[in-house]
Amino acid sequence: MAHPTLALALTNAVTLLALLFCLAFCRRRAQRRALAAAAELASRNRQLDLFASELQSLGLAMMGQAAAAPDSGVEGHGRAVLCLAADVRDAAALAAGPRVLKEERLSLLPLVQEALDQVALALAPSRRQWRLAPELQDATLLADRRALRGALVQVLTRAVRHTRDGDPIELRLLRADETVAIVVEDEGAGLAAEDLAATGLGRGTRGLGLGLLVARQLLQAHGGALTVEAVKGIGARTWLTLPRQRLLEAAQAAPPTIASPMIAA
Repeated sequence: MAHPTLALALTNAVTLLALLFCLAFCRRRAQRRALAAAAELASRNRQLDLFASELQSLGLAMMGQAAAAPDSGVEGHGRAVLCLAADVRDAAALAAGPRVLKEERLSLLPLVQEALDQVALALAPSRRQWRLAPELQDATLLADRRALRGALVQVLTRAVRHTRDGDPIELRLLRADETVAIVVEDEGAGLAAEDLAATGLGRGTRGLGLGLLVARQLLQAHGGALTVEAVKGIGARTWLTLPRQRLLEAAQAAPPTIASPMIAA
């Protein structure tokens, strides 16, 4: 009687070991497939991001050239290319997953100027009248330089896209008890409430256009938010909001000077 029992126990043990081996094999295979899929997705996202950057530069350049020939229809095509660039960048951002921040102390005004220079590089010879509020000069933030600059570039590009050559665009810094906000205000075409609602990201003045999705994700990675207030035919105000603890003490260095209120961008 002992031998059948022993044989049954050995059979069960062998079956269990086989099952464990199969499970381990399937797990390793699933892990390899997941790693391969992640690498392929990252490669595609990089390609999409590069493609979106090229499209954005092309669109801004077209709008810059439209200033020399306002009746040529180039501006409309430039706006369409910018919208396409925003859509491509959004598609890449949606699949990119959570962002890892490299935080450092940032003087806000030089960072804003970097973003303006990036937009100006592609937009020339068209110009915008950038109005930089004095409180930007002595503000220091704890943030990821690349991410925050990227959010500013996206917001400024949107403002350029909805304004014309020589139009004013104002940048301010607003402090509250729990938050601090970089506010970008333009007097461009604005966006009707029904157009904002059509994006599926909100209704009325709290909606976000697709071209600002990347900026919103970058701010959310900092614990902040992005809000757009727009009225068709009047203009728009965009709030890049961060937690108040990210605003550090005022920088001690002498603030940079602004050469002229009219900056090519």
